[in-house]
Amino acid sequence: MNKNIGIWMDKEKAHIITVKEDGEDMITIISNIEDFRIHGGSGTRLKGGPQDVVQDSKYLEREKNQFRVYFAEVASYLKEADKVAIFGPAETGEKFNKELKEKYRDVSAKVEGVFKADSMTENQTKALVRDYFKKRKKSIA
Repeated sequence: MNKNIGIWMDKEKAHIITVKEDGEDMITIISNIEDFRIHGGSGTRLKGGPQDVVQDSKYLEREKNQFRVYFAEVASYLKEADKVAIFGPAETGEKFNKELKEKYRDVSAKVEGVFKADSMTENQTKALVRDYFKKRKKSIA
């Protein structure tokens, strides 16, 4: 039996849905990525001094590392998958797919696509993934 896994992910969390004959299993991973709000200003009247640039790069580097940890955790659940579909709003799914291509080639080969999908309830997310793989099965048969 094929092990099909769909992921709905954004910056805050990833719902990993494994589609089975008798339904779906869902695991949720919280990203722990801080919501960075970069504030300019160093207490001087002059806006955007060089220290702000240093701060920006520190925040961005920290965020990048937090994404790496998050993506590594999500990728660890995909090793047993036969097929993977990635869903989500914004660019998190694209970033994750890029990370898979660079660092997890074995998992990357199983990715069928990255699809835009807005936030939805857990049941809607399960239905989205279930329906996706049902349609794929029919189009192949």
